[in-house]
Amino acid sequence: MRMFGALPRYIAFRVLTMIGAMFALCLVIIFMIDLVELLRIAGKTGKAPFSEVLAIVLLRLPSFGELTMPFSILTGTITAFLLLNRSAEIIVTRAAGMSVWQFVMPAVLVTLTLGLFAVGVYNPLAASARAASERAYAKAFGEQPSLLDSGGSGRWLRQDGVDGSSVLSAKTAADQGQSLGTVEVVQFDRRGQFVEYVTADSAQLHDGFWQLGNAVVARPRLPPEHYPAYEVSTYLTPTQVRESLGSEFSVSFWQLPGLIDLAEKAGLPANPFRVQYASLLSKPFLFAAMVLLAATVALRTFRFGKIQTMVVTGLVCGFGFFIVAEVVRQMGVAGLCSSLAAGFAPVAVAGLMSATVLLHQEDG
Repeated sequence: MRMFGALPRYIAFRVLTMIGAMFALCLVIIFMIDLVELLRIAGKTGKAPFSEVLAIVLLRLPSFGELTMPFSILTGTITAFLLLNRSAEIIVTRAAGMSVWQFVMPAVLVTLTLGLFAVGVYNPLAASARAASERAYAKAFGEQPSLLDSGGSGRWLRQDGVDGSSVLSAKTAADQGQSLGTVEVVQFDRRGQFVEYVTADSAQLHDGFWQLGNAVVARPRLPPEHYPAYEVSTYLTPTQVRESLGSEFSVSFWQLPGLIDLAEKAGLPANPFRVQYASLLSKPFLFAAMVLLAATVALRTFRFGKIQTMVVTGLVCGFGFFIVAEVVRQMGVAGLCSSLAAGFAPVAVAGLMSATVLLHQEDG
């Protein structure tokens, strides 16, 4: 069978059509759920009109949809194979001497292409929209969680400036880390000696310095002093902080390597960016693994029966895979495993197990 003959193109078209239909269905469901949730928040706060809420939902939709792509691949491929199976097209092609691998290969090539498109084109667009949605959310509701906002006592940030290094903590963050609340700063001189401890109600980032509001400065062997406004130097710029302190989902695939380097130099936690980069690199292979998983449950001949049981088993295995992949992802973010392992290990395991099952079904 020629790889680009009429039959492979037909199989690829059927698979692509069903994947598109499942992805569109997921987008509609996500849109309705997110709209209801933001309307609930807007109703409680009374800060945002419906038009702003709708704009935020639409801007967030592409990035949320990106998370559902593997599920759309799995369910769309299962549906396409089941329809081909039910119409006996699979039986005819198998009778003509076509192996399961020849039947699956067009779908694998389609999903590999979709994976490359999702990483190189769709992800940058979704990340740009997500960043815009975070700015709109912060404007509408006052605060937007960032890497600095971890709840409790906040998260510490090490930075350098013309006056020396400092360590900064904030309990709340808005405008993607450029506006902070309940701030603490431990300032050192250029030789690394402790200079002062500063607490402030707020901090706003400008070029070359943080401007603290209502600050109290404590220095060794001196009484605390109060300043309505106080400045702490930093080499970070508003653009760098906006990009690096925002959600990792608001950073495109092409920007991630530079932001990983920036986060490491600034003392920011870079693991979320590393894991996100590895996950995006593995996405084409993840899509192909979903096709192999779908083939294990949807290519069984209808006359053998138990098709419903096989399909349910495949969906359960898919959900189980997504749960395990998320657990491994969080382990990577926490530094318990390498970012490459967090991104590629679940995909490799799923692909190898599915290929093993297909080999057993095909060759016994």
